[in-house]
Amino acid sequence: MGANYNEVNVLLYWIIATVHFSIALLAALHALLFKRDYRASLGWIGIIIVFPVAGPLLYLLFGINRIRARARLVSGRDLPFLEFSHGRSEPLPAPVEDPLEAKLPEPRLAMVGRHVTGSILLGGNHIEALFNGEQFYPRLIAAIHSAREQITLSSYLFSAHGVAREIIDALAAAARRGVAVMVLIDGVGAWYSLRRAVRRLRSCGVRVTTFNPPSLLPPSFALNLRNHRKIAVVDNEIAFFGGINIDQRHLVTDPDNPTPTEDVHFAAHGPLVAALQAMLNHDWWMATREKLPMLPPPEERPGRAACRVIADGPDESLDFLSMTLQGVFASAEQSISIMMPYFLPAREMLAALQTAALRGVQVRILLPERSNLRVVDWATRNMLWELLLWRVEVYFKPAPFAHSKLVVVDDQYVLAGSANLDPRSLRLNFELGVEIFDVPLARQLVAHIDACIAESRPASLAELDGRPLWKRIRDAGAWLFSGYL
Repeated sequence: MGANYNEVNVLLYWIIATVHFSIALLAALHALLFKRDYRASLGWIGIIIVFPVAGPLLYLLFGINRIRARARLVSGRDLPFLEFSHGRSEPLPAPVEDPLEAKLPEPRLAMVGRHVTGSILLGGNHIEALFNGEQFYPRLIAAIHSAREQITLSSYLFSAHGVAREIIDALAAAARRGVAVMVLIDGVGAWYSLRRAVRRLRSCGVRVTTFNPPSLLPPSFALNLRNHRKIAVVDNEIAFFGGINIDQRHLVTDPDNPTPTEDVHFAAHGPLVAALQAMLNHDWWMATREKLPMLPPPEERPGRAACRVIADGPDESLDFLSMTLQGVFASAEQSISIMMPYFLPAREMLAALQTAALRGVQVRILLPERSNLRVVDWATRNMLWELLLWRVEVYFKPAPFAHSKLVVVDDQYVLAGSANLDPRSLRLNFELGVEIFDVPLARQLVAHIDACIAESRPASLAELDGRPLWKRIRDAGAWLFSGYL
């Protein structure tokens, strides 16, 4: 009896070992063939090998890009079961000529985005910076109240109290008077409010859907692939975009706000509005497989700003923002001003900033003293020495938490939108970048960054070198996981 029991145990052991080895081998081969960064590939292979069963399961949950297949279907192309390609069957097409470039003070900055995206600038836009929720939310609510035909709104977070409730009420009133109202909320972001906003919107007659929501039945665990864009378009006449979510935290003067969060949003009139509506329609199709109608754009061109929308996500647009930024940094001649809440750039972008500083360009990076994600702060402090060593200026801004995502180059080029300079934004999320060529707006934003730097403290190599050993270990450990922070 004992001998038979031992034989069964040995047989069971070999069955489990064989199954695990087969699954681990398949997962490791997938990571080897499909990860575009050798460090990510090596890291996942290590996890798969070191942690039996758990390693392949973690890779299944967090390591596989499931959105790309859906993105290919949206564009009308079939995705083979196994595709050994770089996401395109041929190199990017040659960029078309852009007549607006020659009219800019420095066409070289516009050339990069045209070569990356293949699209030309849209002229005749009026772009207005809106600082914090105090300026953004009243403008959004007023636009919703004035809507006649269609409202499309996308947000990563959508809370259900305070000013968010006012926005829900305005959307509900618009729906009752016959306006087509569509709201898209990220599937993971919706859980920040325990989906209360989703339920309230639906109960008010607003069409609301979530983007790539996690679920058990049918299984969907692609938690890392999120729609981080914040866009609202009303009647194809006015659009809002930037980094502000629908959340009470962005009202920084509210005395009852325990976590005030500063940010900059933008209001747009002109041809840019239709481009942002097209992006919203694309995201809505990704979430629902429903095509929204495109309203005719207004004919007037009310402003001086030339703009270009840059979509970025884990599909065919992967690396569009990072490649654009690296090219723009390489083209800078006088100054680069960056304001970011989360800053963990790839080595290629670090090199672009370092070489810009070596060319005599003033490179300034403004970061929060303390963000809402402390582990990101720790990881950032582990790599800042690589910039400080080459005379890049880094500043830490005290509270309120600076959530703004701004890049201004040579006081004439602005890149705004939803993306942070970290792997999550530039490799995993669906993000929005808007290039804006408008000298007065660029100078206004530089003045805003200057004012923030005036109340901030500079980082130094001495400070980083003086960290206690336990902090250096903590920061380095956090940096190891920077690809998923």
